[in-house]
Amino acid sequence: MSLIAGSYEKFIWGFKLKPLKHEPSSQNLTLTPLFSYQSHLAHITAAAASGPAAASGSADDTIHLYDLPSASSLGSLHQHTSSVTAVTFFTPPSLSFPRNLLSASADGSVCIFDTDPFVHLKTVLVHKKAVNDLSVHPSGKLALTVGRDECLAMLNLVRGRRSFYCRLGREASLVKFDLGGERFFMVTEEKVGVHEAEDAKLVTEFECQKRVLSAAPGENGLLFTGGEDRNITAWDVNSGKVAYCIDDAHSARVKGIVVLMRNDNTVDDPYLLASASSDGVIRVWDLRMSMKEKPNPLAEANTKSRLTCLAGSSLNLKRPQMGASCLKEAPDAAEGE
Repeated sequence: MSLIAGSYEKFIWGFKLKPLKHEPSSQNLTLTPLFSYQSHLAHITAAAASGPAAASGSADDTIHLYDLPSASSLGSLHQHTSSVTAVTFFTPPSLSFPRNLLSASADGSVCIFDTDPFVHLKTVLVHKKAVNDLSVHPSGKLALTVGRDECLAMLNLVRGRRSFYCRLGREASLVKFDLGGERFFMVTEEKVGVHEAEDAKLVTEFECQKRVLSAAPGENGLLFTGGEDRNITAWDVNSGKVAYCIDDAHSARVKGIVVLMRNDNTVDDPYLLASASSDGVIRVWDLRMSMKEKPNPLAEANTKSRLTCLAGSSLNLKRPQMGASCLKEAPDAAEGE
């Protein structure tokens, strides 16, 4: 499993989660550094990872690409003309490599890329102001966005156009589909709304102690949130009640949460969650332990930087590592738009 984190200092950090060398059969893990360097000219705003691929977006208007198996840079994409605010991959269940990369920016647009090779397919103007967050449905046929114009929008990814747009009356900072795509979540300050994906009907709403800065769906109808309260809270989305909570998970604001799925080939793998805070600390937790008592993190790394985002990938190396040639057609594709 691999993690990448972005920071205000323009650095990208890559880690691989491994068992301790002297205890290979134990549940003790370590975050081994893969890379760290200044990949952008301005602070990093968003990160995404899937299989061997990773990406980061920045206030310098660019997206930087990485190959995790070789811990190398693949170059950058320059289709945006304002700050990149969100990046996400779409990976079909049958593949170990993402099919598409989607990115959003402060000018209200969303860019759609093919990932093999990285070619710009289309740019769609979705919001009148900056896009705050972006989430792709597990089917890959549609995506949801929320923006500073206090609106929710739906993108038809088959036709490459906006198909739905409605005013919320308040600005949502995050939007996430659940793992099955049957529901989605919208975060507004301290409140989290659970909606039916089919008609956007509000199912339930719950309120956190302080402003929510990060959220990630989990298995068994759970949603994990973190933010200014410095906790990691697991919510039962059916009842709207707290299932369990890791109190004081960090000593600063929680800026990123990643649920690391179990390996299908190893039933006994722990149900892992990674979190990052604005003081530079990344921690990995076994959520089975948090249901019983306050757990100690299985692994921890201190980047000593102000982290802004976190992404993770359950790395599958059956596919050969990506090469720099993945980008060779991108300039021509951009010129043809």
